[in-house]
Amino acid sequence: MGEREDRSSSEIEAILSKHGYNVIEKTIVPDNKERIKETLLKWADELSVPLIITTGGTGLHPTDVTPQATEEIVEYTVPGISEIMRTEGYRLTPYAILSRGVSGIRGASLIINLPGSPKAVRESLPVIIPALSHALEKLRGSDRECGSD
Repeated sequence: MGEREDRSSSEIEAILSKHGYNVIEKTIVPDNKERIKETLLKWADELSVPLIITTGGTGLHPTDVTPQATEEIVEYTVPGISEIMRTEGYRLTPYAILSRGVSGIRGASLIINLPGSPKAVRESLPVIIPALSHALEKLRGSDRECGSD
């Protein structure tokens, strides 16, 4: 009970690979706020993973605690990332506004919560891909101006 097959991580991996990103770590974490926080902290603080993408646990069900876990460990949020995914998703389904996913920074890691369905991943992740490389450059300390592209 309470277990579902992970069908979204392969979508994330395929989209990221298509855009030149390498997935270096992947795990399934139960809908448990403390376990999610432990995993995010390990990846951000110990492994220094520059881009951490979660999938699932962003809805309205009582077990959907990924946004709460993320908010508790990030130093600051990057609301525009999640806002544009919801905005673009709304063009396809009104249910997109029910996603509570957040995006934020911990150290030099950008953490992004995606919805859990493969369809939602295919609709959300490509929307933010154009800004990811610039965001990651900034986290590495680049002084390049945002408007200089």
